[in-house]
Amino acid sequence: MARTVYLNGEWLPADQAKVSVFDRGFLFGDGVYEVVVAYERHPFRLEQHIARLAKSLVEVGIENPMGVHEWRFVIERLISMNADHHSSIYIQVSRGSSETRTHNYPVGLEPTVFICSQKIALSTKATVDLPPCSAITLQDIRWDRGDIKSISLLGSILLKKQVFEAGSDEGILVRNGLVAEGTASNIFIVVDGVVKTPKLNDWILTGVTREYVFELCRRYDIQIIEADISLNELSESDEIWLTSTTSEIRPVISLNGMSVGEGCVGSLWKKVAVYYERHKSELFTCGS
Repeated sequence: MARTVYLNGEWLPADQAKVSVFDRGFLFGDGVYEVVVAYERHPFRLEQHIARLAKSLVEVGIENPMGVHEWRFVIERLISMNADHHSSIYIQVSRGSSETRTHNYPVGLEPTVFICSQKIALSTKATVDLPPCSAITLQDIRWDRGDIKSISLLGSILLKKQVFEAGSDEGILVRNGLVAEGTASNIFIVVDGVVKTPKLNDWILTGVTREYVFELCRRYDIQIIEADISLNELSESDEIWLTSTTSEIRPVISLNGMSVGEGCVGSLWKKVAVYYERHKSELFTCGS
C-alpha cells in the first residue's frame, strides 16, 4: 500500500503524486527543504524547523506558502495518516513551474509544496549507548551559501561518496584552513573541558540540533563557545561530536584513521547525551 504524501494542498498515495517536468526544483534545484523527526508521532522541535524553513525561503526569495499553524497542521496530519511510531518528515518547497525553462525566473510563480514521511527504526538503546563513529576531513567544495537549506545538494553528494569509499561515517569539511561542518551534520569539539563549535557564517547551516546542544550545555552549566576551529585544533581535540536531526548527537572516536582523544567515547559527550535522552523521552509521555 502506497504511503500518503502531501502535494500542493492534496493528500495522495505516493505513486499518484506528480510534479511538472517544468518545475524549477526538478530543472534547477531551485528550492529549499527541511527535515523533521517525530518520536511516538510527536514532531521534535517543530517550531524551530519551521522557522529555519522560513529563513531559507526568505534567503532565496520564495514566498512562504503557509503560516506556522498551517505547517504544523499539515505535518501532524501526515504523521497521523502514515501511522508510524517514529518517522522522519521531508518538506520541500520549490519556486514552482513556468511554461519554459529559463534561468531568469518569472515573478509570481506559485511554489510547489511537497511533504512526505518515512518510517525510522528508533534504537532501543539510549542516546548515550549508541555506537560511536568515524570521520575524515575533506576540502569543502560546496557553494558559499551553506546557511541556506537548498535542495541543490550535488556538492554534498559528491563529498559523501568520498566518505563511503573511505569506509568512514562522515566527512568534516574544511574551508580556508577552518572547520565548517559535516556533509550532513554540525561539528563540536571538546578542548580542556570546553565545548566549541564553529561560528555561524554563510558556509554553515544553523542546525536545530546544534542549537539544542547549546541549550542543554547552558542549562547544565557546561561551558560552550562559538569560535574558529583550525584543522590542527580539530585533530588534537579531546572529543569530537556530530549533530543532526536524524543522527542526534554522535561521538567521533576516529579521525582520518587516528584516535580522537583516548580513542573512546568522551566523558563530556556522555553527560550531554544523557541530558538529550532525558528531554527527548518526555515526548513519549507528554507530547511535544
